[in-house]
Amino acid sequence: MPSEFELIRRYFNRPCAHTDLSVGDDAALVRPASGMQLAISTDMLIAGTHFFPDTDPCDLGWKALAVNLSDLAAMGAQARWAVLGLALPDVDEPWLSRFADGLFHCADQYGVDLVGGDTTRGPLAIGVTIFGEVPNGSAIRRDGAHPGDEIWISGHPGLAALGLACLQQRITLPTAARTRCIHALQHPEPRLALGLALRGVASAMLDVSDGLIGDLNHILERSGCGAEIDATLLPLAPLLAAGADEPLARRCLLAGGDDYELLFSAPPSMQTTLAALSTQLQLPLTRIGHITEHRGELLLREVDGRLLPPLVSGYDHFA
Repeated sequence: MPSEFELIRRYFNRPCAHTDLSVGDDAALVRPASGMQLAISTDMLIAGTHFFPDTDPCDLGWKALAVNLSDLAAMGAQARWAVLGLALPDVDEPWLSRFADGLFHCADQYGVDLVGGDTTRGPLAIGVTIFGEVPNGSAIRRDGAHPGDEIWISGHPGLAALGLACLQQRITLPTAARTRCIHALQHPEPRLALGLALRGVASAMLDVSDGLIGDLNHILERSGCGAEIDATLLPLAPLLAAGADEPLARRCLLAGGDDYELLFSAPPSMQTTLAALSTQLQLPLTRIGHITEHRGELLLREVDGRLLPPLVSGYDHFA
């Protein structure tokens, strides 16, 4: 059986593009560019909590890095380096090979160097810490929303939640729709290009990992504001086209999580800029509401005009 260090050498030691010293020493040596701040984030994926144990390891390798890259996108940061912590119940080299393929496919696509980490025996768990760069003072934070700003969401939120419902056999979808939704769940696309383009445009931003409503509340808490979501503006069409009825579509979009789309606020004067950006990136950007001055109050304006508290919330690991 190969040793821990042989496994690292065999599957995780790849050439690096912008690193002085990477895998193989006690620590990596990296050199941030002049005038840049480091943006650092970490996420864990635990078998049985964040993914099914029989998930394709190639998809899992991609997602383990992609969900961390999404955090950098939410700050308007450029991805640079990552370290990997991996607990394995046993040595399964075919599994490791496919996992590494998925991880490095994502790393190569987004220009990330894997510069270190650790492996150990234990229940299957994956932890990635990601490092990026953002010009001094340019990071897009959660605390910048202002009353009157509009609220926007990228992409097609809710498809990942619908994919999870398929895997849990809570819904049956046509084959093409099922494939698309499960792909959205297992192969999220971090919106790094959008995040970079939103510097100086978005006033506050985060990525949707635990559900749109729950994550929007984080912006409201940090910014000291409230929000009103307009039900008539919600991008439900892709979910309805996939086969969900309207109540399920709304629940997936507002509370499903695992989307890794960017949720942000921007002044109304940025509408033309955002329309051009949507066209340039070939990525839907949908205005879904606005920020209010009523601190901590999040309301949903229904189709009939009634303002009601949302009946759903986001995911909480300890709720």
